[in-house]
Amino acid sequence: MSGHWPHSLQRIRPAQVSKSDSQDKNGKGQVLLPSGGFWKKRAASGAYWNREQQKLDRLYNPILNLLNNSTVEEMLASNASLLNSCDKDTSVQSEMKDFDNLPDRFKDFLYYLRCKNYSLVLDQPEKCKEKPFLLLAIKSLTPQFDRRQAIRESWGKELKVNNMTVVRVFLLGDTPQEDNHPNLSGLVKYESDKYKDILLWDYKDTFFNLTLKEVLFLKWVSHSCSDVQYIFKGDDDVFVNTHQILDYLKTLSTDKAKDLFVGDVIKDAGPHRDKKLKYYIPESMYEGSYPAYAGGGGFLYSGNLALRLYNATSRVLFFPIDDVYTGMCLEKLGLAPQKHKGFKTFDIDEKQKNNICSYSNLILVHPRKPQEMIKIWSRLQDSSLNC
Repeated sequence: MSGHWPHSLQRIRPAQVSKSDSQDKNGKGQVLLPSGGFWKKRAASGAYWNREQQKLDRLYNPILNLLNNSTVEEMLASNASLLNSCDKDTSVQSEMKDFDNLPDRFKDFLYYLRCKNYSLVLDQPEKCKEKPFLLLAIKSLTPQFDRRQAIRESWGKELKVNNMTVVRVFLLGDTPQEDNHPNLSGLVKYESDKYKDILLWDYKDTFFNLTLKEVLFLKWVSHSCSDVQYIFKGDDDVFVNTHQILDYLKTLSTDKAKDLFVGDVIKDAGPHRDKKLKYYIPESMYEGSYPAYAGGGGFLYSGNLALRLYNATSRVLFFPIDDVYTGMCLEKLGLAPQKHKGFKTFDIDEKQKNNICSYSNLILVHPRKPQEMIKIWSRLQDSSLNC
């Protein structure tokens, strides 16, 4: 065995293992040896997601892999189906007792839980050619052209301020073709050619696939935009004060910038069990609380962290709520999102909405209509504005 410990072990310092000498020695000063086993086998969970995640944790455990004298590469190769398979996984039907009673959106999600292989139909390979300071990545749906256009004309403008370059991409999947709805694929292609800001993958763009959108975007960053310094990622119905983001980022120390992940943080939350709710998660699927996470309306993080988050996605099983999943990946990296009071994902007081100065010190407000975005942005650019 080489003299190098795995990174996860290097961080364990004696002070973290033992709080005081008296705990580890008897009255004669002799070191007490533990009587039980070092590893305590975790009881199998009753919930499907937790059980499958335990298998992944076991697979990636560096100490157990060393004890088994097998390389991580060998372990991963022999468990490829656990990590990435796009075949319909029907085994879940027998693994979950109430599978047949689940809503269809859960069945679809569980059948293809491990599939991450989707093609990029529309790409922007030159987007990060000149190392951007800030990348604005906005989740959108194919028909929401008016929102995208309002963002292009307001807070999402590509610009350069004091050597800080801001660039923009919209993240789209394939919107399922509904009865009596026009096919918009030709228009999206035209939009992409004209504005050079559309990333479109060939997966079904549904609420439960927002996690997939997150992971495919992180993959794109790691391959096509790995030099970006910071990323703002949010929805297409938010107003963002881009200049306020730039002012905030300029104040960060190098240490703080590396692990930056800020937003409107939700702590001590757990799954909703009411079937009527959008965020309903059945008990047979997931048990326990959620890690701290930033609301998906918008958050800001470093490019360095984006690359580490992408690596973490291979160690965290897909979860149907994307912002919770991102919190899980952060937790896997030993990090937690930080709350920033400039993110107002649940809006501001009604009486403040028409006061333009309310927006001058904020980073994000949700929700805002396309016309409102343009109006707020233009009023904030007024040189005579005195807040």
